[in-house]
Formats: sequence, structure tokens, C-alpha cells
Amino acid sequence: MSIYGERPVFTTDSGARSVRFQTNTSECPLGPGGALTAPPSKERDRRVRKTRRTLHEALITLILERGWDAVSVRDVCEKADVGRSTFYVHFADKENLLLSGFDELHHAMEQVRTSAHVPFGFLGPLAAHAADNARLMQALLGRQSGQRVQWRFRDVLASLVEAELELLKVPKARRSMKTHFIAGGAAELLMSWLDHPQGVDAERLATELRHLATAVVKATL
Repeated sequence: MSIYGERPVFTTDSGARSVRFQTNTSECPLGPGGALTAPPSKERDRRVRKTRRTLHEALITLILERGWDAVSVRDVCEKADVGRSTFYVHFADKENLLLSGFDELHHAMEQVRTSAHVPFGFLGPLAAHAADNARLMQALLGRQSGQRVQWRFRDVLASLVEAELELLKVPKARRSMKTHFIAGGAAELLMSWLDHPQGVDAERLATELRHLATAVVKATL
């Protein structure tokens, strides 16, 4: 469940490839005296990461070329040269594939947050990242993007904000409400800025966001 309340639960149906072949029982590793040797887990993990990364990169390329609504799972598979059955082993649909990319964003911003020397220091690099990838970020987070994508972005921000409030010694009883307020406001301002920058650069946006977040914390401590 998201911290923003209950939302529809989306499940993933994992498919499995089936291969039919003849077996030489005298040499079969499952036969008498045989032993099943599975590929090393590290090798399997490496292949999984490579497949998921290839699919994600193909999706991003197609979004930039055509826009979110014009991209299908078939398009992604053709671009990535990956079979559709393999796609559905890893992801339920193109939204599920896109949402997986926010895990990397969360990890990167968490590293920034823990090394920052000012409260809410991750907001600057986040705004800079949005500016450097404006076309892509607008496609993902702008008003025309999917609701699930926007919710996932809010969840990432909420996790970062909550950790920052804990570091700032905000009482636990008050932390949840402040997390909702700061994260929700920051996400709304950032998405609005992506659609209508109105001459405001990323540095100024980040400064305003930090000031607003800090003001909320000071007003209620």
C-alpha cells in the first residue's frame, strides 16, 4: 500500500516457457546416478538484470521517439529483440516496466540524501536531473503521463522526505502528515514546472522547494 492510501492492486502473471524434447535416460542428469546442476545464481541474476535493462532502455528510446501512448509491448519487444513471452516473465505491462525504473531513481537520490550537508539536499540533484532529461521527464511525469507513474514518483519522494524528517528529529506522531504535505507539494510543483517552466531554472526551483520544506518542518516542531 502506498502511504497515500489504498489504490488498485496490480498483479503480475508470470509465464513460463515450455520445451518438449526427447531424453537419453542413460545420460540424463535426473536419471540413475545423475544430479541436476542448476546454473549459478549469480549468472542467472546477471542475465535477468541484462534482460530487464535492455527492455527498459528500449522503452525509454521509444517514448522519446513516439510518446507514451503510441508505444506498445510489441514495439518494446521488437526494439529490444526480446520475445513477448520473455517480457511477460519480467513485467505485467509497459507501465510495470516503466515503474521499475523508479527504483534506480530512488536508490540514486537516497545516496545523495545521506551525503547532503543541508536539509532536503536531494531536491537540488533531483531538479537538475529533471532539467537534464526534460523531454523524458515530461513524458513520464507531465500531465499526459499515466496516473500509476505519477503515484510511483510521489512514493519515491515520500520515502526520501520521511527519512529526512526522521534525521531532523521530527516526532514520529507528526511525521506522517508532514511527509504527505511536503512530498505531495514537491511532486505537484515539479510536475507543474515540467509542463510550464515559465523561466524558472532547476536551481531556483530546488531552492524554493527546500525553503518550503524547511518552513513546514520549523513551523511544526
